[in-house]
Formats: sequence, C-alpha cells, structure tokens
Amino acid sequence: MPAPRRRTAPSASPAEPRHIAVVGAGMAGVACARTLVQAGHRVTLFEKSRGAGGRMATRRSDFGGFDHGAQFFTVRDPRFQQALDTVPGLTAPWRVNTVRVLDHLGQTMASAPPPREAHWVATPGMNALVKTWAAPLADGSLNAQTVLETQVTRLEADAVSPLRWQLRTQGPQGAQQVHGGFDQVVLAVPHPQAQALLRDSGLAPAWQTQLDAVAVAPCWTLMVAFPQATQAGAAGFGPRWHAARGDHHRIRWLARETSKPGRSPVERWTVQASPAWSAEHLEDDAERVTAKLLKGFAEITGIRAQPGHAAVHRWRYAQTQTPLGLPFLWDARQGLGLCGDWCLGYRVENAFVSGLELALAMA
Repeated sequence: MPAPRRRTAPSASPAEPRHIAVVGAGMAGVACARTLVQAGHRVTLFEKSRGAGGRMATRRSDFGGFDHGAQFFTVRDPRFQQALDTVPGLTAPWRVNTVRVLDHLGQTMASAPPPREAHWVATPGMNALVKTWAAPLADGSLNAQTVLETQVTRLEADAVSPLRWQLRTQGPQGAQQVHGGFDQVVLAVPHPQAQALLRDSGLAPAWQTQLDAVAVAPCWTLMVAFPQATQAGAAGFGPRWHAARGDHHRIRWLARETSKPGRSPVERWTVQASPAWSAEHLEDDAERVTAKLLKGFAEITGIRAQPGHAAVHRWRYAQTQTPLGLPFLWDARQGLGLCGDWCLGYRVENAFVSGLELALAMA
C-alpha cells in the first residue's frame, strides 16, 4: 500500500485546471464543489449516503415528509442570498407561531416573541435546496461527477503519480475501490469523521489536535404522523401553535410540519431531543427512544392519540457547541482542505460560507 503523501509539487497556477475530490455532499461540500467547478476545475464528489443533503434532510413516509435535520435557515451573508436567488421559488418564508416551554414537564408555556429575522425553508422539503444545487454535479452538465453510497476510508499517494492523491473507498455490499489522479482533496464531513480519516491516513497531526477543541452535540429526532387529522389544528386537534422550544427535560424543539409552506396536509410533527438527553441516551435502542420522546411530545402538545406513524433518527453530529473559529483549514502544499458548519457554528449558512470560502481560497 502506498505511504501517505507528506508533500506535493509546487502549487499549480490558479488558471491551471485541477482535478479535485470533495468528500461529503452536504451543504458545505456542495457549495465548495460548485464554486470549484465554476472556477474551471474538475470535481468528483463522494457521498456515503444515497443522495446529497447531509442534515438538510427530509424523511419520506406514506403520510408526507419530515424535515428531520435542519428545521429552517436564516440569511445574513449576501453571498448566500445570491446563491438562493439562482433557484427562485425553491425556498419560502416560514411564518411560524412559536411558544416557549417554561418547565421541565412542558406544562407551563408562554408565547415567544416574533423571530428577529426571517425563517426560511426549502419546498417541498428541506433537502430540496442542496439536491437542486448538487444535481448539475451528477447529470453531466458540468465538469463533475458524483459517486454515491461510497465511503472514503483512506487518503494516500497515488500509486501511478505520487504527487497526486488517491482515495480508497468502500461502496455498497462492502465493495472496495481506489479512485486516483486527484490534485487536491477536500473533506466536507463532520469533524470527528475528518479527524478519524486524517488519523487513519497518517496525515495532518496538527489539524487532528486542532479538531479536539471542536464540540458538536448529538440529537435524537422523533417523527410522528396522525392521518386522522388532515389540516393543522383541524377539528380542534392539537395545539394552536406551530412550534415550541424550551426547558422540557427531554425535548428541546418540536415543529408542526403542516405549518410550513408547500407541505402535504396530514398532521405531522418533528420532535428533537435536547443535546444532553440525546447524549445520555445515544446508544439506546430506537423503540425505547421512541416511547420516551412520545411521552414528552404528549406532555407538551396535549396530543395523546395513537400516531399512525412514529419513527426516530439519531444524528451523532447535530449541532455545533464549540466551533473551530476559522472558516476552513487549507494546506496548499499538500493540496488538502477541511470545511463544514462546525468551522463557524451550527447554522445552515455557516456550512455554505465555509464551503464557499475554502473553494475561493483554493481557486
């Protein structure tokens, strides 16, 4: 097996096209890949899941979709607004009526003040935005290709051209493959995954230490549907508000999916556990987590009807608690970079800005 590469040839001219591997097709990875392609480079995008999106995720069910990752996003950076303007009609403001839970049992509530900035969602689900931006990276319309259901397991010197990179990967049914000929590599994945990949590849020990300071909390998410109610609040079903956040001992946030624009009418709720509770119960089985979160959901909403659908999803790396404090990490000599929302914070826009700024530094 070739030894890990420690150095490369002098950096190519910015005008010289390069072949760049981007690992991770969430918001940061797709923003980075699109910017690099627009600058004239060739990109291969690797994603271990079946599609692009990361935590800009929507889970489909027989009763409609659930935004079981990011619930909404805000827009502060004009570059993010400019990117959103390229897909008119794909996003819409969510005029959400929110309450605050004031006690640990969810029995005392108060109206929350209106949000200070607009809450936006993608339609018909949160995954639509990244999937739309990622589509030209896969359909041949750009100088790019996308490799799905493929996990990168090691970075190393290319066996044929040692001044370039090759990536060892594992695909469906454990199939192993080597992809080579990359001038540069970007890791746009959660920081523990980037750290493990660097360690297993014998690379960037200083970065590995730097990443120790980053903290990202997990989150268990519950998705419930009540097909007996086809409109939010219909026939007195459930509360009159659309979302709640606060001090319940299990639940940090819950939202009525039907209150978001462009959603189907069956009554559906997405419930996100608190970081502390999620960490305490991280390895619990799904059945136990479902039962506990359903109990908390009933305490807050007063809905005690049996749901027609209930499922949970575990996000191991959900919300950044302590960011890196830099928009990205980049080593031009090795041709290696890292980006993600964990660099700057937990907001969707943080991921976009991180991927964009890394690509600009590379290009």
